[in-house]
Amino acid sequence: MATIGLLPEGRYAQCANGYRIHYLDEGDPAGKVVVFLHGSGPGASGYSNFKGNYPSLVAAGYRCIIPDLIGYGFSDKPDDVDHPLSFFVECVRQTLDCAGVERCTLVGNSLGGAVAIGLALECPQRVHKLVLMAPGGLSELHEYQQMPGMQKVFKVFGSGEPVTADVMKDLFATGLMYDPRYATDELVAERMQIMQIMNGHVMATMQVPVLTGRLHELQCPVLGFWGLDEQMMPDNGIMALARNTRHLRLILVSECGHWVMVEHEDMFNRACIDFIRNG
Repeated sequence: MATIGLLPEGRYAQCANGYRIHYLDEGDPAGKVVVFLHGSGPGASGYSNFKGNYPSLVAAGYRCIIPDLIGYGFSDKPDDVDHPLSFFVECVRQTLDCAGVERCTLVGNSLGGAVAIGLALECPQRVHKLVLMAPGGLSELHEYQQMPGMQKVFKVFGSGEPVTADVMKDLFATGLMYDPRYATDELVAERMQIMQIMNGHVMATMQVPVLTGRLHELQCPVLGFWGLDEQMMPDNGIMALARNTRHLRLILVSECGHWVMVEHEDMFNRACIDFIRNG
């Protein structure tokens, strides 16, 4: 596989809306499809979020697609349009069209979780199952703004000061993780590479509505993860998910922050494979 700097370069979907979305396409082309949707934040990309996860599903026989959401990774980064949830959903849907994917399981964390919910609501026939890790869209904006991890993210983006590797590492170690040893130099270097080509427009114009009132419309089985040391997402999201989602298995994880797929990689991978196979 080709690389750009530290990150693998996969394929590019030329979407019907005119934007180009980068994605990795790994595993058995004839296998059932699992699509990984990453969260937001400085230097985010599909690979840096899920590099410890999708290989296990590839080994289990699945075709894994890992896109960079619009505004992130190697995907287009328009600075002349707003970024409502519907725009993210549109770009993912059109990327799947380009990749020839008619039906898939969606795995999404944070913003990616909200995008996964949005796509499942818009195109229920395309979504076999949902795996959600502390998804966005379950609390009001002012509640997110009170969370210490979220405050750090917006400080990094909005200060106007250059983002250094030390600042990035501190954000991950204290804002997104329970155990700072997972804020590795490798992860920081990957995110710093993408940070150099990002603009702040995607964060400044991102609009994610509260989706709680529509969770009951989800038709597919849902597996949810939530770290009990979460500093990004308000805890009321746990009950919003639990009380409003009909076909839900919810795993609460102690000693875990916002990135259960990083801090508890093996457990997460095993649980996902079991859920996709057995429901």
